[in-house]
Amino acid sequence: MSKKYDMITGSLGDKIILYAIPLALTGILQQLFNAADVAVVGRFAGKEAMAAVGSNAPVINLLLNLFVGISLGSNVVIARSIGQGNKEKVSRTVHTSIVVALMGGVLLTVLGQLLAPRIVSMLAVPADVFDYSVEYLQVYLYGMPVILLYNFESAIFRSCGNTKDPLIALIISGIINVFLNVIFVCYLSLDVVGVALATVISNLISSAVLMIVLLRTDSVIKADIKKLAIHNDVLIEMLRIGIPSGIQGMVFSFANIIVQSAVNSLGTVVMAASSAAFNLEIFVYYIMNAFNQTCTTFVGQNFGAGNFDRCRKSLKLCLMQCFICTFSAAGLILIFINQLLSIFNTDPDVIASGRIRLFFIFGAYLLSFVQETLSGYLRGFGMSLIPAVCSIVGICGVRLTWIFFVFPLSRSFTTIMQVYPISLGLTAVFMVILSLIIKPSRKFELMIANKEN
Repeated sequence: MSKKYDMITGSLGDKIILYAIPLALTGILQQLFNAADVAVVGRFAGKEAMAAVGSNAPVINLLLNLFVGISLGSNVVIARSIGQGNKEKVSRTVHTSIVVALMGGVLLTVLGQLLAPRIVSMLAVPADVFDYSVEYLQVYLYGMPVILLYNFESAIFRSCGNTKDPLIALIISGIINVFLNVIFVCYLSLDVVGVALATVISNLISSAVLMIVLLRTDSVIKADIKKLAIHNDVLIEMLRIGIPSGIQGMVFSFANIIVQSAVNSLGTVVMAASSAAFNLEIFVYYIMNAFNQTCTTFVGQNFGAGNFDRCRKSLKLCLMQCFICTFSAAGLILIFINQLLSIFNTDPDVIASGRIRLFFIFGAYLLSFVQETLSGYLRGFGMSLIPAVCSIVGICGVRLTWIFFVFPLSRSFTTIMQVYPISLGLTAVFMVILSLIIKPSRKFELMIANKEN
């Protein structure tokens, strides 16, 4: 098992960046392997198959986000318990998390199989893409138990300062994923089914690797098959923290489904361009999100240890480092924008529309990095409701309003993209205002008072 960082003593700046880099690389590599799916199917199966794979992303995120939010609750509970030195609670949370992941995955698989055609029809997918989209989604959903298991296992490792083992597991499974993509699509002509099947197999491998490490480690997060059970006290705490985040993610994904349906209504070329651009912009998002999760874990452990000064210092350092890393990556992509978009599709119209999306999205990130980092800071204290409310009102509310009332007046890709800087900018402002009104210091004072009593 890789070395973990001591978050509650010593320097912070170097530990934050060393924690965040593997976390960002995990997200980037995960998306890189997803981009390989899109690139392989786009090159060897056509733009209709490519559009089908890309158009399913919001649906998949909608199904995943509730449980991903609960895994974040698991991260916070374990991190806080580690800070408090409560090893028994750490163990109960680890085993509860594993069971919740597997049960949730089975539930999503069953529901998804029943609803896949209806879900795809909601996206207003063109007729030449519809069957591809349904096939891809149905096969992908069979992997939900292992996909959720990997997410919960990663949250367990992150909570104790270990971001390297999830990265190693992803590298192993990702290489296998790319290899299987080529075999299934290029040689067996399985098209979107082959891409989805390769994704399921690779997630099975990554979750198995992390489970083996959890069973063999001698650290506080060690798992034992015989101890797998749901412990109601930690489950309630996980849900209290995780459900607002999960609902936020679900509403966010629902809003993106509505946006995606508007994109789909503009035709296959715009769909393919949006898919290609998304597979580039998401790299930068994962850098921001890495500092979100880094801030959550560092604040969670120091909150548990009773050190509010280190919580505030963690926020300042995460904001600074997030800004530098995020916009360095965005600038690099913009320098090579045409070459990068052409990896997915060489059609000049696809590249032109992809450029429009990237310029709008990266402009929106100028404020979004503040919102991302502040969200992580507040969740470290167990305050998930504020980020959820901000995102539901600022991002989801604005995007839905825009698509239903503004887009019909000017049906263009540029009109759709304008909603991103507007919604993300407003959400960042809401987050700063609410963070100043509802102070985490009050949460800290209450925790100290409870300890003294």
